[in-house]
Amino acid sequence: CFEDVNVEKASRSLEEPKPEHSEAEQPEITMCDDVIESMEEDTSELIDAYPCIAESESSDSESSDEDDSGRSSRTPEDFATWQRIIRLDAIRANAEWISFSRDQAEVPKEKALQSAASVGLKDFDHLEPHMIYHAARLVGLLEAYAIYDPEIGYCQGMSDLLSPIIAVMEEDDAAFWCFVGFMRKARHNFRLDEVGIKRQLKIVSQIIKRKDSHLYRHLQKLQAEDCFFVYRMVVVLFRRELTFEQTVCLWEVMWADQAAIRAGIGRTTWGKIRLHAPPTDDLLLYAIAACVLQRRKLIIEKYSSMDEILRECNSMAGQLDVWRLLDDAHDLVVNLHDKI
Repeated sequence: CFEDVNVEKASRSLEEPKPEHSEAEQPEITMCDDVIESMEEDTSELIDAYPCIAESESSDSESSDEDDSGRSSRTPEDFATWQRIIRLDAIRANAEWISFSRDQAEVPKEKALQSAASVGLKDFDHLEPHMIYHAARLVGLLEAYAIYDPEIGYCQGMSDLLSPIIAVMEEDDAAFWCFVGFMRKARHNFRLDEVGIKRQLKIVSQIIKRKDSHLYRHLQKLQAEDCFFVYRMVVVLFRRELTFEQTVCLWEVMWADQAAIRAGIGRTTWGKIRLHAPPTDDLLLYAIAACVLQRRKLIIEKYSSMDEILRECNSMAGQLDVWRLLDDAHDLVVNLHDKI
């Protein structure tokens, strides 16, 4: 889990065993080189089709400049490390997506084995053909991303973010560019300096402090007011705590907020729709705070250490009501967006 988060980027892990991998099948896996070759041709067309990709390139450049501090040049050893971790993660996916992409689940064994061979995937004898194919697809796209964004490369947890995307997208090039767009918002979660993670944990802490001072004082007593116990939720955007269907719901609402901000929807207009709650880039963080606040009584009355709260957070998979979570998150936005 996140009990011992290793800040060394290449090996930092969400070590909790993943259910056997969770992703979906798509057309034949595209080799890394093929994906990279097609990037230039498909970019403008895909940006039109998928607005999440349209985050400003300039902000990417700026953050890239900021992050250079000695980490801009990557070696073959770096990529070899990423490849090893990607392959380990790919064969541990679960099969939740199958009910959403049954057509993609019906993959002939021969095609699955060809896909695995094309990306050098091994140790998959225990997997069904559709999961072999799915794992191979994960490997190809994650390696392509590591080449595309060597500043970040690959860290455990990124496979969790790609999984729902390839489950609902049949074309590898479209899935790749959607993942690129997604990572423009999420890539700071995987930086070595953890500046992005610390900022988000601080916001969660502030929301809890302003909403429930009694709970916050208890967290202070346990030296847990930094909210490090929700680290995993922040890194993989609730993917480990929610089912596949719930994840898609949460992410769609989160993306809708971001699209509203890009579209310039003002506070007054949006207020008529959502009880005066403006769209926010931090809806995920309000949802995480809401999740903690829903368990305030348990935390205050039963838990006497941060480790106990961490275990609670890491064991809530399948126990959350995503719609209640979103309702509570929006209530927090209504009441606190001017103060956070």
